[in-house]
Amino acid sequence: MTATTHTRVDLQLGLIGDNIARSRSPLLHRLAGRQNGIDVAYDRLIPVELGLPFEAVFDKCRTGGYRGINVTYPYKERVVPFVTVDDALVRAVGAVNTVIFGPDGPKGYNTDHSGFVAAYRGVRGDRAPGIVCLIGTGGVGRAVAFGLVALEASEIRLVDRDLAKAEALAADLRQADPGLIVTVGLSAESAAAGAQGLVNCTPVGMVGYGGTPLPRAAMTGAEWAFDAVYTPVDTQFLTDATAEGLDVVSGYELFIYQGVHAWALFAGLPLDEAALRQALIDAGEDP
Repeated sequence: MTATTHTRVDLQLGLIGDNIARSRSPLLHRLAGRQNGIDVAYDRLIPVELGLPFEAVFDKCRTGGYRGINVTYPYKERVVPFVTVDDALVRAVGAVNTVIFGPDGPKGYNTDHSGFVAAYRGVRGDRAPGIVCLIGTGGVGRAVAFGLVALEASEIRLVDRDLAKAEALAADLRQADPGLIVTVGLSAESAAAGAQGLVNCTPVGMVGYGGTPLPRAAMTGAEWAFDAVYTPVDTQFLTDATAEGLDVVSGYELFIYQGVHAWALFAGLPLDEAALRQALIDAGEDP
C-alpha cells in the first residue's frame, strides 16, 4: 500500500488522516530532504480512500518500508495503543502525532506539544498565557493543553461537546499540575469571558469545515489567540482575532515547528529553518 509510485527513495514517510488533501506536510519533508541531499517520499494515506480501517493502514506502514509517519485528525488518540511511548509527558498527553518504525517496534512522539510551545514563544516570548479558553479536547487539544501547562497558564477552561472527553483531560491536567484551575463546559462564549487566551483545537474553520468556533464579539478583551487549523492560514477565527487587536499565533507556526521537530525524529539531520520557510513560500501550493 502506497499512495504514490516511487523510484529511488532514501526516506519513506507518510501521513495518516482524514481531510488531508491540502496538507503541506509532504512538501515540508521533501524540502527538508532536499536541504540534506536525500530523496524523501511522503504519502498522504486516507483510510476511507484506501478502503481500509486506520489500524490496517497503520500496520501496512509498519511492515511496508516506512521509516515513520505523522498521524493527524482524527487518529492521534487512536494510534496510542499501537506504539510505545517512552516520554512520560507524551503518555500524559495521551495523543501521538509522530511514529518511528524501528527494530524495537513503533515508538510514539508528540511534536504538536513541543511545536505549540515554540510557536507561542515565537510570538509572545516569555509572557504567560493567563486564563485560557481552549475549544476542542481531542488529540491536538490535549497536546496544546499540556503545552499551556508548560507555559504556566493560570487557568484553562475546556470547551467540548463531549463533556466526558473534556473531563478526562481536566483530570489529567490537574494531576500534572495540582495548582492549575481547570474547568469544563459546553459554551465557548461563556468560557471566553474574561480570558486572556483563546484557543481553537477543533477542525472548525479548516477547508471542508468552514465557520468559526467563537463569534468575534466574544473575543473582546482577550490578549492572544491560537488556531490549530492552518489550511487556510487565515481562518475566520484568526481574522476576527486580528481585527480585535489580539496577538495571533497561527496554526502555520505550529505546522512549521511540529514538522521541524518531526524531521529531527525521522532523519536526525539538520535543518536551516529560515531556508525551509522560504522554500515553502517559493513552492506555493503543494501539488
